[in-house]
This record gives sequence, structure tokens and C-alpha cells, in this order.
Amino acid sequence: MNPLPGFRDFYPETLAVRRHIFDKWRDVARRYGFREYDGPPLEPLELYTQKSGDEIVGQLFNFVDKGERAVALRPEMTPTLARMVGPHHRDYKKPIKWFAIPQLFRYEKQQRGRLREHFQFNADIIGETDVSADAELIALAIDTLRSFGLTKDDFVVRVSDRLAWQRHLAATGITGEQQYAAFQAIDKLEREPEDKTREKLAAIGLSPSQIGEILDIARGGTVAVAPELDLVCLKLGSLFEYCQVDFKIVRGLAYYTGIVWEIHDRKGELRAIAGGGRYDNLLKQVSGVDLPALGFGMGDVVLGELLKDRGLLPKADWGLDCYVVIADEGLRAEALKLIHQLRDEGIAVDYAFTETKVGKQFQAASACGARYALVIGPDEWKSGEVKLKNLATGEERRLPAGAMELKGYIVERAIL
Repeated sequence: MNPLPGFRDFYPETLAVRRHIFDKWRDVARRYGFREYDGPPLEPLELYTQKSGDEIVGQLFNFVDKGERAVALRPEMTPTLARMVGPHHRDYKKPIKWFAIPQLFRYEKQQRGRLREHFQFNADIIGETDVSADAELIALAIDTLRSFGLTKDDFVVRVSDRLAWQRHLAATGITGEQQYAAFQAIDKLEREPEDKTREKLAAIGLSPSQIGEILDIARGGTVAVAPELDLVCLKLGSLFEYCQVDFKIVRGLAYYTGIVWEIHDRKGELRAIAGGGRYDNLLKQVSGVDLPALGFGMGDVVLGELLKDRGLLPKADWGLDCYVVIADEGLRAEALKLIHQLRDEGIAVDYAFTETKVGKQFQAASACGARYALVIGPDEWKSGEVKLKNLATGEERRLPAGAMELKGYIVERAIL
């Protein structure tokens, strides 16, 4: 029986990649002063429909539970964050800087870089209106990708300003409802033929001149007044070399209110690696608390594809320090005692459960990636010693058969 379509099994090799990605996410978030949180994977369906409308239901894994509640597996983390912060915001000094690594679920068509479940690095800042917070999040996303060995030749941050778009559209007579429909069309401009975009814009009542002006801006033009965007670019300093202003980026979700951005691979072969922006009204909508907020998400599926393409995935390393080779079965009891002592000292150790030829024990040591083979034989044991063999270099050394002495040597050599 196979996993459901769009879901993944994580064998040790693939789980090692996931752990590598998670470790980098957590390390960079910690260096930026973010604190980790989490929430339930199952939420009331209303949490998503009240901000996105009933049309979002078609994209969700939703059902009625045994308590007759309409529920859904979370498709994104931001509504959960808004729900959590609302009633407890007074307990935390502003700005609140939190991150999470949730597993998210969406019932949608599978394609490269998009499955029906994925893990996502979410980082959010709540309670700060200054554009320095926008620059901080973009910098966090850039440094996160740099931590994997990616450079400005591998990715670009495309930055835009939804508020500047709104001002511009309003100045040309495009109303609020028309603006949202226009954003939906612009958001899909790179994934659909231009003629289809023109049809969508005409269908909401825009004139040919209004449509032409919108498309000119999206093709590389500028919005006349975008002071917030200019400030963000200035505050990014040297990291702005990773960025470009691109007004095609508007983000499709309705709750964005200001600076928005996406990160794409330079070759244009993958979906967006990350994306986010400011959503100053969402907390009030979800929890009744009026606090400015902004955040981004970075998925593990697209990032994994990019790291694979660039040859930056880590080699499998199970972290086994040594494999104990029991050369004399009569010493098994003493060997087990030493094994447990080593494990108590934090050394990763494995061994053969049953009597096994010495040659096969060495083969097992190499197969499981151990750095050392620790040989317990009768001659050495009589002298209170064991033989430690470096499986990479072949170097052998006799050492006292004490857990502390062995730990000291193994840890020292690991550092060197």
C-alpha cells in the first residue's frame, strides 16, 4: 500500500535532509532573536473561510468531526498565529518575533515543488509598523538561504508594495472590489498568457487604457509613489544586492496590506521558494485585536529541489561514533557494560546483537557509517585495553578500556 497522492514517506535518508533543513531554519531564526511556537494541525473551518471566503474550502482537507464541528487540516499558519496572539498579546513585549515549522495541507494539483503536504518555515513580527520590520524579515529569509550555501547567483528577492499599487489604482478610478480582482489577475500573470490576463481585467470593468497601464507597470514599470518600498530597500543595505523591485509581485491572498515579496530561483525553473508581506488587518479580523503584523513562509519542498539542483544537499551521516567489535564472545558481558557506559557519556555506539564473525562486524561498522571500530579482544582486555581503529584512515591505537578515556579521544578527534 502506497502513501496517499501528494504525501511523503520519510526514510532515514530523506529524513536526514529534512532534519538538515529544519536545523538551518531554527539556527538562523535564533540568531535573529525569534522564538519558536506551534499550534494544532486541525482548526475550525471558519478560521479560514472568514478571511478567504467559502471558495477556499475546495483547497482544504476538511470534514465534520464526531462532535459535529466543521474542521480543516491547516493550509497555512498565519490564521493560527493570529488566533493565538489575539487573546494573549498583552503577555508579550512588542514587537513579538515568533517562528514555527508547521506541517501544512492543501488539496490541490500536484506538480514539481508542490505536494498536498509540506513543512514550512514561518517567521512573523507582530506589533511593529516601521518598515525596519519588513527589512528584518527579508534579511532573515536571505540569510536563511545563504546558510545552505546558496548565493545571489542562485536566488533573487522580488520586492513590491501592495499599498503603492492600491494608491495608484485608486488614482486611476479603480475601486476596492476591482482592485482585489486586479491583484488576482496580476498574481497569475507569469503563469498565464497575457491575453487571459487582459480578459480578466476587462471582465471586472477596466478600460483598455487602464489595462494597458497595469500591464506596463507589471512588465517593469514603476508605481509613482512608493515611499515605504524605497525605505525598505534602503534599510536592507548590502543585502539589497539579493533583491530587485518587481511590481508583478502582489501576492494573491486578500489580507496583504503593504510590502510584499517573493524569492525565486535565478533560472526560473521552480515555484517561489518563499513569500510574504505585511498584513496589518488580519489580527483584528481573526481575534478582534488591532495590531500590525507581517510574516513570510518558506516551504521545504521547493527548497529541497533547489538544493538538489545546486548539489547542496548534505551527505547522509548517521552520527555513529563507533561500532564495538566483540572479538571474543566470552567478553560480551564486559563489552555490553562498556557500551552502556559510553552511551551514558553521550557517545553513539552500535554492536552486533548475536555472535558474529569479526570480519562481518567490521563490514557492519562500515555499512552504518561509524567513524571508529572499537575492538574488544582477549589479548588487549587482559591488559585493560581496547583497540580503536579509524575506519576512514585505517589508523589503529590501543587505549585504556575506560569510557571516559575513550570518550576523550573520540571527541577530541571529532573536533580536530
